[in-house]
Amino acid sequence: MAAPATKNIGDLNGKWVLNKTLSDPTEPALALQGVGWMTRKAIGLATVTLDVKQHLAPPSPPSTATDPVTHIDIDQTVTGGIQGNAERRCLDWEARAHSDWLFGSVRGQTKFVSGADVQGWVAETYGAFLKGDAEGGEWIEDDAEKGGPAGETHVLNYVKNVDEGKGWTATQVWGFQKIGGERRYVRHVVVADKEGKKTVEMKMVYDFIPE
Repeated sequence: MAAPATKNIGDLNGKWVLNKTLSDPTEPALALQGVGWMTRKAIGLATVTLDVKQHLAPPSPPSTATDPVTHIDIDQTVTGGIQGNAERRCLDWEARAHSDWLFGSVRGQTKFVSGADVQGWVAETYGAFLKGDAEGGEWIEDDAEKGGPAGETHVLNYVKNVDEGKGWTATQVWGFQKIGGERRYVRHVVVADKEGKKTVEMKMVYDFIPE
């Protein structure tokens, strides 16, 4: 279902299911990230659910700061016997190491950004696709979307794989868009190979699942 009016980038708490009809296929991005064929096919057939908990707490290591920042903890479940991943994002733009069975060893960083940031330096640095697309996929920037601590409307996440021989990067912008006349939680993703010569762009659209 569409995202409730109470949900914005400052409150993503709850369960969200990837809408495969409205989203782009995941296989091209997973292939560029070195995920095997059978796993890619299984993920493409599976239902992917995100259980999101968003809260304030002191930053995670290696930061030694004590002032609270936003954390977004996501536990992913996947049907078909596929192991889900856990995402632990601390929104202070500090680079942190993470390792899992699907994507290997990575370093990632996350923070809130504004619509102006997305249209400006974010798109210039990481790819114009992150701006949103003209075919009914433009980001909503209304006052009601300004859920970040300084009125931001988006989350930016950047990840670089550090495994030998890989080195791909993945950049995501999260926000809300009107799709098919309904307001949806959306991620725009740009995955690039180590040299930045090959990229895959992908839109991920989520349905909100009420408790």
